[in-house]
Amino acid sequence: MLDAPAPLRLWHLASLDAPTVAVVWALAFAWAGKVRLPPWVLVLLALVTWTVYIADRLLDARNGFRTGAIHRLRERHLFHHRHRRILGPLAMASACVAAWIVVALMPPAALERNSVLAAAAVAYFSGVHTRRKLPKLLAQFLSKEFLVGVLFTTGCVLPALSRFVASPGSLLGPLSAAAACFAALAWLNCSLIERWESACEVRQVSAAALGLILAGLLFAMILVWIEPRAAALVASGILSALLLALLDRTRNRVTPLALRTAADLVLLCPVILLCR
Repeated sequence: MLDAPAPLRLWHLASLDAPTVAVVWALAFAWAGKVRLPPWVLVLLALVTWTVYIADRLLDARNGFRTGAIHRLRERHLFHHRHRRILGPLAMASACVAAWIVVALMPPAALERNSVLAAAAVAYFSGVHTRRKLPKLLAQFLSKEFLVGVLFTTGCVLPALSRFVASPGSLLGPLSAAAACFAALAWLNCSLIERWESACEVRQVSAAALGLILAGLLFAMILVWIEPRAAALVASGILSALLLALLDRTRNRVTPLALRTAADLVLLCPVILLCR
């Protein structure tokens, strides 16, 4: 079976994949909105994303060992558990630097907007790591895939959206459509990974991938007449969805770690737009 190169495996295992995807899509949203993001915004986004993912995987690992459900832990969880004395302090340092950036550089108006996102992040942890105590219907609504799709997309699009809306002649609709496509793509990514790792039937998610691709094509054809950059961003999301579907078709030919790493790697398709 095919395995991922060592640098890519480390990129995934050390939770560096999520900050990379977040920064690339934040830059892509800014590109689509024809705005520039200050460097501190990208640094803040990367630090916060990295901190959240490290904390999430450390908590998953702790719960797995505490409850005896070690069989449910994956290589990324075991990696974080083995290196918790390094990753834990690094996450704390990352959070402290992020807090300093917020206090020193973030405008008050942006601070108010991001406080809502911070509250949603708290809801994520309470929903994911305590959902067994929640009513069944609410636990399903607060599924990890749903929360990641919404929160991750919000964190990526908010920096550009705040500047895009404030600019003269801004087109909120096209950027919102691109954000909706990315939220669906993030959900698809998490759902496929969950089903790959739990060895569940993936036909339903594959059908969702097809639906996302068709809906994305429709969005792109409409947006190309309104805002070509937003259409190009949706098209890059369609390419990512196609690659995820291809990974699903070939999942038995690669190692689980390579499959998980590739699932995040294919989300970097907007790099094509940023290199133009």
